[in-house]
Amino acid sequence: MNFAGAYSLHNGQAEWEKRELSDWLTDLFEAPGIAIGSRCTSRIREHLKDELTASGWTHNVRIEQNCDLTVTGRYRDLAFQIQTGNVSRAFYDLMKMQYLYLEHKIQAAALAVPTKAAAARINSNIASAERVWSEVQMFDRIITFPLLVVAFE
Repeated sequence: MNFAGAYSLHNGQAEWEKRELSDWLTDLFEAPGIAIGSRCTSRIREHLKDELTASGWTHNVRIEQNCDLTVTGRYRDLAFQIQTGNVSRAFYDLMKMQYLYLEHKIQAAALAVPTKAAAARINSNIASAERVWSEVQMFDRIITFPLLVVAFE
């Protein structure tokens, strides 16, 4: 698995850089021992869980105490979400992060998704960075938080 690129909405890149976590975030995806393909998602998630935990992030954080909805990780005023499933889940993830932003629980977030080519190797109808980025730009008045879409392959 390798970092393939990032897309910034509402100064998302600047927010991660301001916290000196931009390089750390992209380095999460420099894991050559993880091959992208069928049934790789549990290995990717385990790798990210280990890396987040080692860096002081809270893993699988509920967005509200009385609710079962979670984000992959939270650290101070940041949220991180990985999506290796159906494309519809990526937009659901964006809604959860928008909620956290509107509730003043975060100031910025990152959504990690595979590139189109990597998504095709994982399964069919998997969220891809290209599709998410294309559609996020269309909804930039609805998705108002600083966002970094991280692409990996």
